[in-house]
Amino acid sequence: MPASIRKFIKSLLYPLYEWRLVRALDFSKTPHHVGVILDGNRRWAKANPSNTDPNGHKAGAHKIIEFLGWCEEADVRVVTLWLLSTDNFKRSSDEIEELLRIIGDTVDELAATGRWNIKAVGALDLLPPWLADKLGQLQPSQVGKLEVNVAVSYGGRREIVDAVKSFLSEEEKSGHTLDQAKDKLTSDEISKFLYTAGQPDPELLIRTSGEQRLGGFLLWQSALSEFYFCEAYWPDFRRVDFLRALRAYSLRKRRFGS
Repeated sequence: MPASIRKFIKSLLYPLYEWRLVRALDFSKTPHHVGVILDGNRRWAKANPSNTDPNGHKAGAHKIIEFLGWCEEADVRVVTLWLLSTDNFKRSSDEIEELLRIIGDTVDELAATGRWNIKAVGALDLLPPWLADKLGQLQPSQVGKLEVNVAVSYGGRREIVDAVKSFLSEEEKSGHTLDQAKDKLTSDEISKFLYTAGQPDPELLIRTSGEQRLGGFLLWQSALSEFYFCEAYWPDFRRVDFLRALRAYSLRKRRFGS
């Protein structure tokens, strides 16, 4: 059967498949916090070459608003999107410059919708001033119920180090000795200084592109998370893929380490 015909048949069947998935889902079991590693842009670009989007980052950015709409429909409360890791700075300067520009434009587009409460999480001091200022000046929306964390210049180990440093700084300001601070140091105390402080830990983490590793994403917060790995590259990630992830999550028996 020619590929064009197979594609046409799939286009007819997918709406029915999505409808069946939605009917089967129990939205009372929807994860409150979903983390997503938006992986596969560059590999997608190799399969879909374009002079205007050589690394696929524009295509990946265009998927974000659509994805957040799906999360709203599913009653997700918090979404954390990993847009740029601290390790990504090892890439070529040209690609990093392009990616930072696209991230800045994407944040502007998200803020302009007025639909979501957007928060930047990451080591903003590693970013160029124009982007660090933009991210630092994000104002919460009074309309949207969905909280969106844009993880930019983010690394899980860096976050934990920053949390411990912030804890020690607060203890010093309070006039406590190092021994007093050490006695007070607990996992709950560290959690108060994470980038995501005040938000629930993610129940579900999704990674696209077929890679089955977290790479340090939400390293502290993901201790009890469920993981879902999807073969699709991020620009090709569809609503049906998201629904499959929610279905897989709803079928798992969460043991919380027991």
